[in-house]
Amino acid sequence: MEKGPRVRAPELRGRGWLNTGGTPLSLADLRGKIVLLDFWTFCCINCLHVLDELRPLEQKYGDVLVVIGVHSPKFEHERDPEALAAAVERYGVHHPVLDDADMTMWQQYAAKAWPTLAVVDQRGYLVASMAGEGHAEGLSRLIDELIDEGGVRVGDSPYVPPTPADTMLRFPGKAIELPNGNLLVSDSARHSIVELTADGSELVRRIEGGFNEPQGLLLMPPNVAPYDVLVADTANHQLRGLVLETGEVTRVAGSGRPWRSTVDVHPHDALAADLSSPWDLAWFDDKVIIAMAGIHQLWWFDPVRRTVGVYAGTTVESLRDGPIPDVWMAQPSGLSAAGDRLWIADSETSALRWIENGAMHTAVGQGLFDFGHVDGPASEALLQHPLGVAVLPDGDVLIADTYNGAIRRYDPVTATVSTVDSGLAEPSDILVTSTGDVLVVESGAHRLTRLAPGTIGSISTVTGARHRTERPPSRLAPGPVTLDVIFTPAPGQKLDETFGPSTRLEISATPPELLVSGAGTTTDLSRELVLADGEGVLQVVAQAATCDADAEHAACHLTRQDWGVPVIVAPGGESRLPLVLRGLDT
Repeated sequence: MEKGPRVRAPELRGRGWLNTGGTPLSLADLRGKIVLLDFWTFCCINCLHVLDELRPLEQKYGDVLVVIGVHSPKFEHERDPEALAAAVERYGVHHPVLDDADMTMWQQYAAKAWPTLAVVDQRGYLVASMAGEGHAEGLSRLIDELIDEGGVRVGDSPYVPPTPADTMLRFPGKAIELPNGNLLVSDSARHSIVELTADGSELVRRIEGGFNEPQGLLLMPPNVAPYDVLVADTANHQLRGLVLETGEVTRVAGSGRPWRSTVDVHPHDALAADLSSPWDLAWFDDKVIIAMAGIHQLWWFDPVRRTVGVYAGTTVESLRDGPIPDVWMAQPSGLSAAGDRLWIADSETSALRWIENGAMHTAVGQGLFDFGHVDGPASEALLQHPLGVAVLPDGDVLIADTYNGAIRRYDPVTATVSTVDSGLAEPSDILVTSTGDVLVVESGAHRLTRLAPGTIGSISTVTGARHRTERPPSRLAPGPVTLDVIFTPAPGQKLDETFGPSTRLEISATPPELLVSGAGTTTDLSRELVLADGEGVLQVVAQAATCDADAEHAACHLTRQDWGVPVIVAPGGESRLPLVLRGLDT
């Protein structure tokens, strides 16, 4: 058991509860249980990964462990209680959820990143905190130690499942048109692919195929692959090929393990490679391009050589243009290829971007924390977490502006943004059919919606609210500042230096001039920075490799987190910035 000061866990308070049958929970009610608080926000792909990591723990320790999702929202749309309830169903969250709409719990538990996990022992004390993914094994060992200490109460979970809904589709993700005129749709929450009639009203067939929250679909060019459609099997971290005539489904890329490694530029055997939440697909530059949402990159897939590799991005979650190996993205979720350009809906930066001649450019978008519904000049326009993109025959680009519930239009000639339609329920994709019709995958309404004729040409200009994610900034002093990433190996584990240094720390800043010195990559989790006066975001990527101690065939683990820390640098600020990867800052 990790030693340190005994800190009484702050009481659970929020706007309301989900998955409890309307009953609020308190730590006093849960005394004797081990409580795991999962601070998440439903836009965050890393948070969705953690939901998957926690499911085996919930099954193994269901009589002593209570997992509580603390939903601390990033985007304005995520503050909507109905949107939160929909997300809880969409992602199969089978534990109580506390609606932390005003970020009270986030501040009281000193969270600085999504996702953050906090463990409260059976006596009501906070015993561990950790950020990022890859903590399941360490949590299991910690829970075993807490059980061995005694005083754990065995009993049922406070989880109360909601009443299931009956609709033809359930949170559909993406759609394509088939050669016969029918539509193929990823029915994400039902873990299947469905074929619908051309008008989208009737079910032709449902293809199961072992999918897990599938998203992107790509009709393959003729004579390229032994399958007709490529499917981004998102939560399985795989690509699957679908033969339309027989319905046969075959895994063609992805080991099924989520990517946790270091970036390289080499081709890899497609079936052996670890992918990370592939979200959309496009045929561009004579290859398949994958929106690898889980690690903020684009990858390529060669269906002939059956290899995959990195196409664009560094895994740093932010917004930076330039040559594609060096760019920063944030959860790319929509792709559309047209001529020499590949258009990208970069959801977490609320941005529309494109690649042309080996370089990435941003058409609309300000960064990780700026969003809204504002039309006009593209340099001033704002989106809110867009998930889909499509190119019209005239070259204009339609954007599924998901959290604004709108379809937006970008004119590359005039560099202006307008609103085509609004009042939609989380539109996640747009399909321009061969007849010129525009279909919207209205994910939150569980349907496909055909825009009325003339809608595309009848645009409006919206001047809505501008928003900025108001996470409490870290106030730091100008000049020397020590950045410490706290990492304590889980019980029964040790740092693993078998293949080189066990830790890695990468630091950058937006704007770059905020960080006078200390940028770059090292193997020490503590670093002296020099900061200039001003405001901005420190991008910090830390990882630690561990292995089981004293085991003949030790299992290895990699823990990784990407922080975007908003900071204000001014006299009177702190001279130390602690970030917890795993452990407690003492």
